[in-house]
Amino acid sequence: MKGYVYILRCSDGTYYTGSTTNLELRLSQHQNGQGANYTKKRLPVELVYYEEYQRIDEAFAREKQIQRWSHKKKEALIQGHLDDLPRLAKKIWKKTPPT
Repeated sequence: MKGYVYILRCSDGTYYTGSTTNLELRLSQHQNGQGANYTKKRLPVELVYYEEYQRIDEAFAREKQIQRWSHKKKEALIQGHLDDLPRLAKKIWKKTPPT
């Protein structure tokens, strides 16, 4: 079953990332306040990006990846600035173990 990952821009400028098997229905649900609690409080929302996958589990995995991204990294993806994505990745610093 096909799946989609999508990004919505909410009325407060934040982004919401989700996945679905029916993009048109899900967008309608978000706009009608029947979507996620997050978007319900930030209407109206606008679809600004989506990707299509052959299977919903692939879309769900991509959703979880994008959800961890910063606002700036999501904007680079939305604008098609794919070369900027590695630079915008969050730096994870490992603690040095005590000696």
